[in-house]
Amino acid sequence: MSAESQRSRASTSPPRYRPSGDAALALADGRIFRGRSFGAALDGAGEVVFTTTMVGYQEVATDPSFRGQIVCMTYPLIGNYGVNAADDESRRPWIAGLVVREACDEPSHHRSLGTIDDYLQRHDVPAIADIDTRALTRHIRTVGDTRAVLVGQARRLSDHELVARARLAPLPGDHDVVGEVAATTVERLGDGTGPHLVVVDCGVKRNIVRSLVARGARVTVVPYGTSYEAIRRLAPDGVVVSPGPGDPANLDAGIVAATVGDGLPFFGICLGHQLLARSIGAETTKLKFGHRGGNHPVRDLETGRVTITSQNHGFEVDGRTLPHDGEWRVMAVNLNDGSVEGLAHRTLPAMSVQFHPESSPGPWDNDHLFDRFLSMIARRKTAATADRGAAR
Repeated sequence: MSAESQRSRASTSPPRYRPSGDAALALADGRIFRGRSFGAALDGAGEVVFTTTMVGYQEVATDPSFRGQIVCMTYPLIGNYGVNAADDESRRPWIAGLVVREACDEPSHHRSLGTIDDYLQRHDVPAIADIDTRALTRHIRTVGDTRAVLVGQARRLSDHELVARARLAPLPGDHDVVGEVAATTVERLGDGTGPHLVVVDCGVKRNIVRSLVARGARVTVVPYGTSYEAIRRLAPDGVVVSPGPGDPANLDAGIVAATVGDGLPFFGICLGHQLLARSIGAETTKLKFGHRGGNHPVRDLETGRVTITSQNHGFEVDGRTLPHDGEWRVMAVNLNDGSVEGLAHRTLPAMSVQFHPESSPGPWDNDHLFDRFLSMIARRKTAATADRGAAR
């Protein structure tokens, strides 16, 4: 079906309303929110979290870092500009369910190819609307991210049965979910004349790769679990370890340690940042309700500059456990809670950030970090050339 015919069908199809109160979001602590079911006619289970981003619901749905989570959108109107394939950040949505105050059935945007309802149905993602998302968000802030179920035909179950099911919901931190979202094959992108970068896919978003390719880099994406020896055979000028879902303690940080120890330029983003910290002996801990959204202020400790960042993570680096040898320094901190937002080595070409410089969704304040990484690679090449010249 052509894009034009899809737009025509989307604009003429009547809204499909379901009875209000037929669905329920039940939390493991006993709280139940009732509303209208939309999206896929399925039940969902996982960890209920909230994100404060105002736009980008499609990018949120397709962000692999949300694997196994029921996501509450704090912005009250979702779906008003429709959906289109260009806004997908990976090959499919990964959320276990979507929670909104109001789902728009009549989107208005020239790029729209359908409604959020159609999109979620097509990808088997259940959702619930017409609940007080502000009350849910405040509750999560009090009790923390918690197990939950989203049930489309909730009237068939008692409150006790709903809560009992919620208490059995799986948490993404309980097992290795990176293997569920990461690529299984090697992919090569970009035909520029810039440096060759290997991106280790722990749940990479497409805009990370686009951001590198747009700067002339040649990118090879490899699955998480690829050995460092295999990466070295690709002859990269630098390595990027991507964001991803779950608890970093479930993963092997050996590839990061090998990259940094070999002096190969390294850039860790989100989960990649946490794995860098673990590779140098630091610990990571669970945040009470995570950092998710596009309005988190971060201070660069070198320049003093404050930027607004896009974030999506439920774990943090415990700054108290970082090495005290003076080699590693905290590069940035979160102004809301003081958590570690970036690391850098004083002499080796290695850096990491907890937030998302690629945005999608969120502000573009920090896309310059890709330029900083490429500059780091250029300086290393210049130094290596000078060393070879001196040796002659």
